[in-house]
Amino acid sequence: MAERVVLVTGSLAEPRVKRVAEQVQSDALEPVVANVGVKVAALMTTDIVERRLKLPEGADRVVMPGRFRGDLDRLSDHFGTRFERGPDEVADLPEYLGHAKEKVDLSQHNMTIFAEIVDATLMTPAQIVERSRVLRADGADVIDLGCLPDSPFPHLEEAIAALHADGVRVSVDSFNSEELSRATKAGADFLLSLSEKNIDIADEGPAVPILVSAGAADMDSLDRVIDIMIAKGKPYYADPILDPIHYGFAASVARYVDLRKRRPDVPILMGIGNVTELTDADTTGINALLMGLCSELDITAVLAVQVSPHCRTAIREFDRARREFYAAKKAGSLPQGFGGGLMALRDRRGFATTSDEIKTLAAQIRDANYRIEVAEDGVHIYNRDGHHVSDDPFQLYPHLDTRADPGHAFYLGVETARAEIAYRLGKRYAQDEPLEFGVVAETRGSADDAHLMKFKDAGSTLKKGETPDKG
Repeated sequence: MAERVVLVTGSLAEPRVKRVAEQVQSDALEPVVANVGVKVAALMTTDIVERRLKLPEGADRVVMPGRFRGDLDRLSDHFGTRFERGPDEVADLPEYLGHAKEKVDLSQHNMTIFAEIVDATLMTPAQIVERSRVLRADGADVIDLGCLPDSPFPHLEEAIAALHADGVRVSVDSFNSEELSRATKAGADFLLSLSEKNIDIADEGPAVPILVSAGAADMDSLDRVIDIMIAKGKPYYADPILDPIHYGFAASVARYVDLRKRRPDVPILMGIGNVTELTDADTTGINALLMGLCSELDITAVLAVQVSPHCRTAIREFDRARREFYAAKKAGSLPQGFGGGLMALRDRRGFATTSDEIKTLAAQIRDANYRIEVAEDGVHIYNRDGHHVSDDPFQLYPHLDTRADPGHAFYLGVETARAEIAYRLGKRYAQDEPLEFGVVAETRGSADDAHLMKFKDAGSTLKKGETPDKG
């Protein structure tokens, strides 16, 4: 028997909801549209729904509009049927109805993120701890102290102790064997990096070494030092070294693939900075691809840096990537539909409605409030006095009557600017809501809010102490 789902809506959106209902109807799903009798569904209150909603017989659940701010538990008790909050946009109903029962769990992963403080030698222990807290908040599991070749690190032991006291694991990254020896004796948790030339340092303290070849791209050397650690019966990571693009990048990827193929049980670390830091491209896509390599090759540790300004969210991005890809791999799925935290510039479905749908809705408006929407042909703004479309907000301004209200003019300027950005990038725009940029620039309502049973914060026109009103 098909599940009977009631889709509650208002008069203005009813035609669009009915079209969606026709699209998704199947042997397993019977959607029924219920108009409560108000124009805008988001303005419904719990009392109005209790008074006006007539549920059809045999309703299995009721889906309220995403912007409905009433009490779902109260409605569930009143009608004796489960009420739930659906998506904000009608365009997202088909996907919601197909996946409403699936919960995306992003709490799990199987990867350790090392975050390097590249200028640790120039910082005090207190400054190092302060920086580490920021990196850990972004998702770092281990703080890596970078040692500079020509910069002494007399406070190395003190820095390790301070980080341990703050509850964080520590690695030390140095080309100087004397510094690596000091680090493990001081209780460092990891050493970057040891080769067959200085592998004896692994016996001087508890630190887990990250193993590299003694010469550039010498996989035989890396194999030999791996065998040494296996013979010692001690833990380690192997790192074939990821090289920058045009300086051996493709060959270095092949080294990771080759190592995993030959030695399926070897724990591997990948340093991603040579690609993220040395490529003029947004790091979200780069990190997604690198995480894809890690996921397929069972690489369970990465070393990330955030030196270049364009890499300032690299750790946060990789933290999100490891969670989404782990969930996808566990589900035997492509990395799609697991939160979209790495969708920064564009959205999978950038436009929530079509130009024709907006025209139909605009023709029904009988009040002076300005509505703003975005479709493939540009930014739409409309009220009872007219409907105007342009890809340039300055072309819309002459059609807006804001002479008596400077606050309202400012508000419309902000919203049309947001709408233009969304139009040009192909992002989802909703009036009074901030644009979403995934984990790159988290704002109210972004990232995981779609998975939380809570209300979004008030939008642009509803902040306490402010006067602008979109009407």
